[in-house]
Amino acid sequence: QVLLAESGGGLVQAGASLRLSCAASGPGLARNAMGWFRQVPGREREFVAAISWSAVTFWYANFVKGRFTISIDNAKNTLYLQLNSLKPEDTAVYYCATNVGMTPTNNTLDYKYWGQGTRVTVSA
Repeated sequence: QVLLAESGGGLVQAGASLRLSCAASGPGLARNAMGWFRQVPGREREFVAAISWSAVTFWYANFVKGRFTISIDNAKNTLYLQLNSLKPEDTAVYYCATNVGMTPTNNTLDYKYWGQGTRVTVSA
């Protein structure tokens, strides 16, 4: 079992920045890849970024275009997502998740444990 707790969401204006955090804990925690996804009501959950536990391998969705940065602090078992130059279309609930393997992937089916999500709202 792995518990994931996201934080850092909020209401910001377009162009602002936010830093999302995801604290991981539990006896099932291993050196697996982790990722961030987001979801808007009525739409499927969308891949945002993923990283290997060693922080050597990264994968970003095309729409990120250098605006977001994923990172991981192994000592704190915490995953981060730095969101810069936010746009109204970035409004969503953001979820962190643990991959079943060590290689980052962009498929939700590869992720076993999920957090409850943190809401990001970007106003125009």
